[in-house]
Amino acid sequence: MKRGRPGPSTRSSAERALVSVDRGAPDGAVVPYQSRTQDRPAARLWHVTLSVAGPLTSLAELRRGLEQLANDHPFLLTSRYAPDHAEIRYWEEARDVHDAAALALRLWGEHRSTAGLPPWETVGLEVVDRDTYHQRLAAGPAPAVPAGVHPF
Repeated sequence: MKRGRPGPSTRSSAERALVSVDRGAPDGAVVPYQSRTQDRPAARLWHVTLSVAGPLTSLAELRRGLEQLANDHPFLLTSRYAPDHAEIRYWEEARDVHDAAALALRLWGEHRSTAGLPPWETVGLEVVDRDTYHQRLAAGPAPAVPAGVHPF
């Protein structure tokens, strides 16, 4: 008897639905993929302020690096800089504050070589949800820093 490649499956589409292993289940149960994604909270927007600092750097090189970062990273609002520190404000899309903070803490290091940023370290981080950000804007004067890359 000659064995060849099996022909097209005659199973119904319900039988071919995407599934995944639920690692949280004690028996490693296989569950429909769609039901696992529906259980996750929807992504939200978070306003991030990242402060970095380090050894003195040429302002021209730093500005070029921050402008490249603005081109590489969507939602970047404002970068302010001085020879030994910088502050970056932007919107991050994440499921919760923990994910937004984790992404923010990696931002500088992950873009350091591609954007030509100095080897500075993160010295400050603030992550607030969209509602809190808008409440702050409503409570006080508008930020004095325009969008873009500017010196302190």
